[in-house]
Amino acid sequence: QVQLVESGGGLVQPGRSLRLSCAASGTIFSINAMGWYRQAPGKGRELVATITGGGTTNYADSVKGRFTISRDNAKNTVYLQMNSLKPEDTAVYYCDTFIRVSGTDYERHYWGQGSQVTVSS
Repeated sequence: QVQLVESGGGLVQPGRSLRLSCAASGTIFSINAMGWYRQAPGKGRELVATITGGGTTNYADSVKGRFTISRDNAKNTVYLQMNSLKPEDTAVYYCDTFIRVSGTDYERHYWGQGSQVTVSS
């Protein structure tokens, strides 16, 4: 059984920073790409950032230069450092990853539980 547990969301003023964390636990053989998505009220889920197993990153244009995705493979954890936050960044943020639970298993897609980020003065 694999779980992704997120932490670090909350209420923050515009221009401030927050860091989200997402830790995978359970029976894990390998972790491939990890990423963050978000869903604002009344909108669909959108990609925020991804990072491959080798560390290659990709960002949505709306967050480039403000958000940084990173991972700690020893801790099976992915982070999202969010700087210069704007009200339009308000959303529920979800982490996701692709995990193999054994050497003979195929990759399965897992989602975190979601973390509310609210940017407001």
